[in-house]
Amino acid sequence: MLARRRKIDPLIVLIIAAVIVAVIAPARGWFADAFAVATNLAIAALFFLYGARLSTKEAISGLTHWRLHLTILAFTFAAYPLIVLGLRPLITAILSDELYRGVLFLALVPSTVQSSVAFTSIAKGNVAGAIVAASASSLVGVVATPLLVLALMSTGGGVAIDASVFGDIALLLLLPFVLGQLLRRWVKDFAANKATKVVDRGSITMVVYSAFSAGVVDGVWSRVSIGEILTLTVVSTVLVIFMLWLTRWTAQRLGFNREDTVAIEFCGSKKSLATGLPMATVIFGGASLGLLILPLMVYHQIQLMICAWLAARYGQSAAA
Repeated sequence: MLARRRKIDPLIVLIIAAVIVAVIAPARGWFADAFAVATNLAIAALFFLYGARLSTKEAISGLTHWRLHLTILAFTFAAYPLIVLGLRPLITAILSDELYRGVLFLALVPSTVQSSVAFTSIAKGNVAGAIVAASASSLVGVVATPLLVLALMSTGGGVAIDASVFGDIALLLLLPFVLGQLLRRWVKDFAANKATKVVDRGSITMVVYSAFSAGVVDGVWSRVSIGEILTLTVVSTVLVIFMLWLTRWTAQRLGFNREDTVAIEFCGSKKSLATGLPMATVIFGGASLGLLILPLMVYHQIQLMICAWLAARYGQSAAA
């Protein structure tokens, strides 16, 4: 089982393929416009499936553990942004301003759902709490992420955001999610089918291809070097390790039991590629997303590898 968990995430393979195709044959002109519409439809389908998969009864029953959920939300939308803002002088000393904005954006997106729950389960933590907390993070992120971006990223660097982003978020992300919840009785079996992962991975791959195509067409990749990518990898690794330590240390000091501590550690330290990329597309609109989403993509793979090892270690320890 551990060997299987160490395999490269298929999503990362698709993302790498999308980047390569975008470099070789970027979307241009009318095809880029048509592909953008198709990408938005895929994003809406993705969030519809999220709504259809989440059990309303399970979500309501888990909401009573408010200390757990508030702690995770505080790490996701308060502690992480503050840490990255505090590290700005250090990060900008080794990375460009564009890449720093990408690091800041990843600090503002919600926690993951699927992998947070999966790692919590492997580590024998509070799975029900992780499901509700991670799902709540995605829902809160629909409002919190654009608000934080508006407050922290709307000046300088060519990034321009206005209040209309909330209407776009509601139409493209929240409305499909609510429809999924309302129609869950009839579509839950279909939504839970493994075949629907095509929508999950396909929509993210489309976002990456579209974003990187825009970067190639705009010539932004001439401003990033192999050295910067390696430096970004080191920065992301340090952030993952530090947040895993901070969430665990804080949860223990607050008196949470082992199961809750595991849930807080895996939900509070993670950032969602599946939610972050669609949000970036909606929030930043026609802006070039290439360098903006690169830190999130790097961080995502690093957190998967580190958390897979850590969850297996916790699970073995609990069994012993």
